[in-house]
Amino acid sequence: MEYQLGIYEKAFPSQLSFREKLELTKKAGFDWMEISIDESDEKQARLYWTDQQISELKAAIDETGVPILSLCLSGHRKYPLGSHDPAVRKKSLEIMDRAIRLAASLGIRIIQLAGYDVYYEDSDEQTVAYFKQNLKESVLKAARSGVCLGFETMETPFLDTVAKGMGYVNLINSPYLGMYPDIGNLKNAACVYGSDIVADLKEGTGKTFAAHLKETEPGVYRNMQFGTGHTEYEICISELLAQGVRMFTGEFWYLGEEDWFENIKRAAAFLRDKIEHA
Repeated sequence: MEYQLGIYEKAFPSQLSFREKLELTKKAGFDWMEISIDESDEKQARLYWTDQQISELKAAIDETGVPILSLCLSGHRKYPLGSHDPAVRKKSLEIMDRAIRLAASLGIRIIQLAGYDVYYEDSDEQTVAYFKQNLKESVLKAARSGVCLGFETMETPFLDTVAKGMGYVNLINSPYLGMYPDIGNLKNAACVYGSDIVADLKEGTGKTFAAHLKETEPGVYRNMQFGTGHTEYEICISELLAQGVRMFTGEFWYLGEEDWFENIKRAAAFLRDKIEHA
């Protein structure tokens, strides 16, 4: 069975260069890397890279042979599509437009969208309406560049299940909008709702582009070592494989540990074992 296993960029110390991260991706046993555009000024600045900066990263990709196939766009937490503030909504669309352009320039296939209408504001009917309006505009921009947008299932009730995400996917009804679920977050949602995680994954059949593989436990959504929580890897991966999904991303973080590279290698071995057993 052929599949590709990616690594989330934040698994590496931030001071490493892209070339170093790509080289270590291969050395650790991963196939590709997912780049991050989060809320920080440092990551947001990537959206405004010059042609020269983009060319330098493309050269590193070509020379290492390690692609960047997806972009995790969590920066919309700070600038959400559904914000009450028109200036923030304008900024959210600018971020989307620039993320799509960056993805197209680097050969990135998928932008993972954070499933929030708003994050630091209160959600209401108006934020949901703005979210729908700006999501539709974003998908049209992505379609123009041949880039797919996939919802990550999050830690808030707005979009914490595949079924909820598919409500928006079906509303927009475009081949360029689908799901990129996080199976760790889905396990936490299943515990809250008493629902069947595999049945929820089935809701995304034919519209799931890839999946985040992450460790969680009730109420905890990040910074856990693989194998220490309650994520149900094999049954989730088995269902995703049956649907035809072949791209998986190990989502975990560098936490300042001295043996961080050994931790990355252990993560690759752990996740490959789960995929192959599935």
